[in-house]
Amino acid sequence: MSVWLITGCSTGIGREIAEVALEQGHQVAVTARDESRVGDFVERFGARALPLALDVTDKAQCAEAVARTEQAFGRVDVLVNNAGYGYLAAIEEGEEPEVRAMFETNFFGALSMIKAALPGMRARRSGYIVNISSMAGLVANPGTGYYSASKFALEGLTEALSRELTSFGLRVSLIEPGPFRTDWAGRSMKQVSKPIDAYADSVGQRRAFIVSMHGRMPGDPRRAAEAIVSLEKLASPPLRLLLGKPVLDMMRGKLREMEQTLGEWESVTLGADYPPA
Repeated sequence: MSVWLITGCSTGIGREIAEVALEQGHQVAVTARDESRVGDFVERFGARALPLALDVTDKAQCAEAVARTEQAFGRVDVLVNNAGYGYLAAIEEGEEPEVRAMFETNFFGALSMIKAALPGMRARRSGYIVNISSMAGLVANPGTGYYSASKFALEGLTEALSRELTSFGLRVSLIEPGPFRTDWAGRSMKQVSKPIDAYADSVGQRRAFIVSMHGRMPGDPRRAAEAIVSLEKLASPPLRLLLGKPVLDMMRGKLREMEQTLGEWESVTLGADYPPA
């Protein structure tokens, strides 16, 4: 059995991943900013569950979470960077402190966890890093541009990381869920405090739609967790795994648009190089 360290386990997909991994017999460090939110895992699974207080924006806590997991279970085999939240605002509306705070969690928090876990994984030449991205990390839309920016950053980091770690025998995956029935559009969602009226019919309507869909999203967090946990058994898991029909449809549409644009502008693209000698 493997040792898992999962961030953001108080609710949603992170909690489901922890539950599925524990049900399958793994040892799991379950973390949340408020440790009491994950204390029930010990009652259900005993010493195989290690509840930890973890705010991923605190580098010291990130390092401590890895150290305490290694002390309790001997190592970290699987790191799941799940902690994150959304922010709804037009680009012009965006409040810089809120945007920076979201990046601290969604991007820099994951980075801190990766850098804390990697030394042990490299030394053992064994380990698996799973970064939870989003359909917003593949396709950007009005109102979620800042959230997409944080996930696009995580996508780029993870793609490079996967290539850097190949020689050490380490595996890396990005998970890109579509809309799932979690707290993402509810309790966890932050919104701009002073909307600009000019965006009411575009960004404003989309913000309202996203919030109205809370609790009615098509994605099943339990099924997502089962899919994610199953990847750990694979010698070569996918770099990217899309979860849910909405994200699959959206990504296929983006690929068609990109292919069309590449064809239409190919001559201009190739004309930017020096002429052949």
